[in-house]
Amino acid sequence: MIGSIPRVESGSITIEKASKKRKWREQITAKVNHILIAQGWLFYITGFLLGRAVILQTVSPFAVAFIASMWLVHREKSFRSMIAVILGALTYSMQHVAYIFIAFILFIFISAATKSLKHQQWMLPITVFFATSLPRMFLYSLQGTISSFEWMMLAVEGVLGAILVLIFMQSIPLLSPKRYKPTLKSEEIVCLIILIASVLTGFIGWEVYGASLEHVFSRYFVLVFAFIGGAAIGSTVGVVAGMILSLANVVNLYQMSLLAFSGVLGGLLKEGRKPGTAVGLLIGTGLIGVYGESVALLPSLTESLMAVLLFLMTPASWLEQIARYIPGTEAYTNEQEQYSQKVRNVTAKRVEQFSDVFQALSKSFAVTDRTLSDEKRDEKRDTDYFLSQVTEKTCQDCFLKNKCWQKEFDKTYSLMETMKQNITAGQEPHRNVVKEFENHCVRSRQVKEAMQSEMSFYEANQQLRQQVTESKRLVSDQLQGVSDVMNDFAKEILKERQHHELQESQIIQALKQMGIELVRLDIYHLEKGNVDIELTTSFYEYHGEGEKLIAPVLSELLDEMIVVRNEDISSFPYGYSHFVFGSARDFEVETGAANAAKGGGLVSGDSFTTIELGAGKFAMAISDGMGNGKRAKEESTETLRLLQQILQTGIREKVAIKTINSILALRTTDEMFATLDLAVVDLHNASAEFLKIGSTPSFVRRGNSMIKIEASNLPMGIIQEFDVDIVSEQLKPNDLLIMMSDGIFDGPKDVENIDIWIKRKIKEMDTEDPQEIADLLLEEVIRTRSGDIHDDMTVLVAKVKKNTPKWANVPVRQEKLLSM
Repeated sequence: MIGSIPRVESGSITIEKASKKRKWREQITAKVNHILIAQGWLFYITGFLLGRAVILQTVSPFAVAFIASMWLVHREKSFRSMIAVILGALTYSMQHVAYIFIAFILFIFISAATKSLKHQQWMLPITVFFATSLPRMFLYSLQGTISSFEWMMLAVEGVLGAILVLIFMQSIPLLSPKRYKPTLKSEEIVCLIILIASVLTGFIGWEVYGASLEHVFSRYFVLVFAFIGGAAIGSTVGVVAGMILSLANVVNLYQMSLLAFSGVLGGLLKEGRKPGTAVGLLIGTGLIGVYGESVALLPSLTESLMAVLLFLMTPASWLEQIARYIPGTEAYTNEQEQYSQKVRNVTAKRVEQFSDVFQALSKSFAVTDRTLSDEKRDEKRDTDYFLSQVTEKTCQDCFLKNKCWQKEFDKTYSLMETMKQNITAGQEPHRNVVKEFENHCVRSRQVKEAMQSEMSFYEANQQLRQQVTESKRLVSDQLQGVSDVMNDFAKEILKERQHHELQESQIIQALKQMGIELVRLDIYHLEKGNVDIELTTSFYEYHGEGEKLIAPVLSELLDEMIVVRNEDISSFPYGYSHFVFGSARDFEVETGAANAAKGGGLVSGDSFTTIELGAGKFAMAISDGMGNGKRAKEESTETLRLLQQILQTGIREKVAIKTINSILALRTTDEMFATLDLAVVDLHNASAEFLKIGSTPSFVRRGNSMIKIEASNLPMGIIQEFDVDIVSEQLKPNDLLIMMSDGIFDGPKDVENIDIWIKRKIKEMDTEDPQEIADLLLEEVIRTRSGDIHDDMTVLVAKVKKNTPKWANVPVRQEKLLSM
């Protein structure tokens, strides 16, 4: 009998093997990175190769420049790097070793002598120049008289050393890139390429099966950078590497053409992945080899094949890590997006933390609604304290103290509590209670006088406690308002640009039918009432196509009114023009204002403003500073300035009013107060909220009917705590809102009923223009006083109109877009 064999899913085995393989590769990569970078072997290998790098047969500016850069960047590895350079020089010649050894001694001596000077990085090129040229001068002098050619060569060697140290200072740190460095500059990329090409010269003279290693590795690096950065980077690496190799050996002059051409082909064929880039190198090698000697073609192909083999063996993770620092690559874009996302998330998190802090502070200041038992307990405690103060002044030295407060405590306490309640209410104690208390207490008159005397302190304590409670409530509301604003701001930060591929294609197709070719289209929001679209296109001559054509097309597609919010038109034909489109408001407000100073003066104590708030809200406000003249103007202007700044942060209107009131109450020292008449209109549905702080009524003219809007609140700055009454009213198209200061409302002379008079005057006006109504109403009030302006006068009129598009929608032959 054959036992049952357990079935194993092949898919799970494959996934497990792939996971183990990927983990093994990551471990190997991490170990190699640790050995090369953390332990410094990459620097030592670089130093070894630069130690044997020689150009123009005798010039060797690389060694001292490399050690100087290591001394500045990685001083702890500079000594071992010196040893690596000297070991590399030993593989070239003993004369070369002597030159490098003397150059290092001289560099150490000059560096020690100038270590006290500031800006060592600027002194370093000068130090390298002398440390490079003077040893060569010494060696030339040992051989005899220095010729003019030798003078020129040692000067070239010193200048190249000074230049290379500036290049290596930027490129050596890139051998161990920091995680916080998000990208490389173009200069840093070029410097890194020069360092790599300089290192390649150290391979000159080494061959494997007839293939020169400097050619193999130069072509390998061209493949790597062409595959990562494309044709531009590949050709740049080829030119730089070929130029430096040709300086090292004139025979390699044709290598510059081969490497540059191969870099271009490899970059162009990078879409074929690694094989495509490798084919580019092989094609370049074959084409350039045709122009050379036939015997050199086979070794050149061998070198290219070895470079291709190394390239194919390079782990993809290494290439991806390098690509993160090359602009234009997909890995670079992803890295930038991740970096931006990280910064955005950190910023949003910090803002949320601040929001939580303000919310916690708000809760700590919050005054909870006390229960009836809590209020009774507080009242009982206050009564006990009040009576203890009275008895301390009257009963302490009374001979009947023990009888009243021990044997008859309840009766004594009850009678005194009843008298205290009557006095607190502002009444005289009831005569029956007084009579009973006189029969009970031998010092009834003194107790009554002590109660009346102590009552002022009791009421002051009660008022102070109430003020503290109200102040805590106000601070709690303000902190909660700030917390809400910061929380909303954190949510806005986290909002990423939404992808609307389908909608983008539909818009592009629709505009293409109208003859408009888009250069760029960005759709940020498609929510109803919050559309946000940006596009770039070009026109030979602009004739308002954005408003007349593009906006109507978008309105038809999105099934809502779209308008041009901003446009930047090119000043020359076929230049790029940028447009920003957004949702239009269902309603718009047209305003008019008229004012006059007391006695016809130049400075009015009244101020008014209109504020365009976010989220489709429009605010109008009038503030009247108490009194007249410059000081009143300052108070009213400051009130409106604070109001505008606070409202534009997103804090609710009620909290904003209380905040301004508390500021004015703390600032005011000589009873200069300000009224505030605020109306906030929602442009989406024409609903309005009115906040009137010590201000006069407002009126809404709707056809032949008049609506009066009023509320009762004290002017701001008189008391620190007060409740704000909000009056709501649903406005309709063509409604006229008339707001006025007390100079207008109380201005008409010899008028018994001002409400009826103002309503009649407004209804009789045969116009709907806001500015004309404001002027006519001000003129009517002044005429009642025969031209005398007895107080500052301000009228602010607004007309609510239905927003109708100037241009009709343009029908398109496709389905309308769905709001995301």
